[in-house]
Amino acid sequence: MKSIIFIAPPAAGKGTQSSMVAKKYNIPHISTGDLLREAAKEKSERGEYISNQMQTGGLVRDDVTTELLIERLQKDDCNNGYILDGFPRNVEQAKIYDDILAKLNKDLGIVILLDLDFDTAMKRSVGRLNCPKCGKIYNSMYDNMKPQVEGICDDCHSILSQRADDTYETFKKRYQTYLDLTIPLLDFYESKGNLYRVDSSKDKDKVFKTIVEILEK
Repeated sequence: MKSIIFIAPPAAGKGTQSSMVAKKYNIPHISTGDLLREAAKEKSERGEYISNQMQTGGLVRDDVTTELLIERLQKDDCNNGYILDGFPRNVEQAKIYDDILAKLNKDLGIVILLDLDFDTAMKRSVGRLNCPKCGKIYNSMYDNMKPQVEGICDDCHSILSQRADDTYETFKKRYQTYLDLTIPLLDFYESKGNLYRVDSSKDKDKVFKTIVEILEK
């Protein structure tokens, strides 16, 4: 199994697909966000720096993220492939990742774009509702995903909640950031011949089937 990089706009289902692929092929799902959160707990200068940056909303330096990533990729469970989530986010980080792979004598593997248009991604994100008690997910913008009673969970009758940042303005900024950073990144990987595009507007099982077909070519 080759290593896999998932690139996706907000609400394209990257987390869901990463989990499904990791389970099917028994490979680790490596999120740089998770690596940073774990490292922030360290009683060290590095841990304190990461913790401060995360608490103040600052960006962690690329050299720190790179160090964490190298440490993680050297573990035995990565020998048969892995899923990389959250890195690289731009061309500069992609070049850094190339250097990491060269140092570790690993191949780039496959880059999969979960492609989703603005309107669909916006509806998935802004309309998203969840039950804090049983975890069931709803969406107020799709008739087949609305609760039977507005704002109430069908199963346990708890009051549904919405993430504070699931607003149109916040989503618009997140999607624009994705476009600004990602288009050059796609060109970078397309030039290497490693990029595959998957229509993520379909049902998650159909998206997963397409991903499996790509991986097993």
